[in-house]
Amino acid sequence: MTTPATPTVPPDAPAGPQQKKKKVFIWAAAIAVVGVAIAVVVWIALKPSGPGVGFVSGNGRIEATEIDIATKLAGRVQAIMVNEGDFVRAGQPLAQMQIDVLDAQRDEARAQSQRAVSAVASAEAQVAARKSDTAAAQSAVAQRESELDAAQRRLTRSKSLSESHTISMEEFDDDRAHAHGAAAAVTAAKAQVAATQAATKASQAQVVGASSGVDATEASVARVEADIQNSRLVSPRDGRVQYRVAQPGEVLPAGGKVLNMVDLGDVYMTFFLPETVVGKVALGSEVHIVLDAASQYVIPAKVSYVSSVAQFTPKTVETASERQKLMFRVKARISPELLQKHVKLVKTGLPGVAWLKLDPQATWPTNLEIKVPE
Repeated sequence: MTTPATPTVPPDAPAGPQQKKKKVFIWAAAIAVVGVAIAVVVWIALKPSGPGVGFVSGNGRIEATEIDIATKLAGRVQAIMVNEGDFVRAGQPLAQMQIDVLDAQRDEARAQSQRAVSAVASAEAQVAARKSDTAAAQSAVAQRESELDAAQRRLTRSKSLSESHTISMEEFDDDRAHAHGAAAAVTAAKAQVAATQAATKASQAQVVGASSGVDATEASVARVEADIQNSRLVSPRDGRVQYRVAQPGEVLPAGGKVLNMVDLGDVYMTFFLPETVVGKVALGSEVHIVLDAASQYVIPAKVSYVSSVAQFTPKTVETASERQKLMFRVKARISPELLQKHVKLVKTGLPGVAWLKLDPQATWPTNLEIKVPE
């Protein structure tokens, strides 16, 4: 049995249709790859590298000063008047704490104040009575001194008459005893004056003590009223409510957070610059901010803060390349006047690029000139 011979294709035989298609596909793919590579090279070569010399940029996010609205005293949240996202004005009521206990304390303090006022009136009446007693005692002293003077004059005459035997020794002794009694009455009257004066001073001291009690009770009333006023939480400045940390009915400790808000008058972007650049940055330098979410606008700002400490600590042994890794935090603050005009458009957390002009003589390119919403 013979096996049929396998047909062979000569080396120079023409390729089949499939092989031709495969070669065409390979050449097309190679040409496409080369074209893409050329396009990338051209794009990199022609891509704008920024405004040029005298400018530097850094990536950052829009931030604002946050304010926690917290309670001064422990208590229960009675009501919250605002919601998340609401714009609020300085002095606007935001929340109310329950004040039932404080109202009772204020009533008690007012009652004590009235009692202290009555005590002052009573003490002043006592002072007036003591002064009257003193005046009466002083009158008695004058009367007793007058009687003593008359008794002494009578004693002098009686002594002269006794020596001439005109009167008896018994009458002379009576006059002398009467004079001694008048002198003793004067001494007693003066002692009474001293006693009434001491009582007057004591009553005056009671008036001072009662007046101090009035001051103390009035201070207590003012303190409780201040606590009542502080139980009404108000916005310290214009801003927007970010979060409601607590809800009505919750019991919070002293200092417990109720709301979190942002001050829309203090908005800034924080970005980082290398140490080779940050040394040239001066406070007040011009910054133009371009946000990713609104690249058609260029927002003006000024450098308000430059960190004095590097954010990346180098190794113990520093080399030139390691020093290039030192980055310093820079803050560019947006004008409050501009923010006030577009307060409803301000949003924190938006990423963007901050372009900073290092050379005061440099001119901003057209694409970075200030463009703000109308």
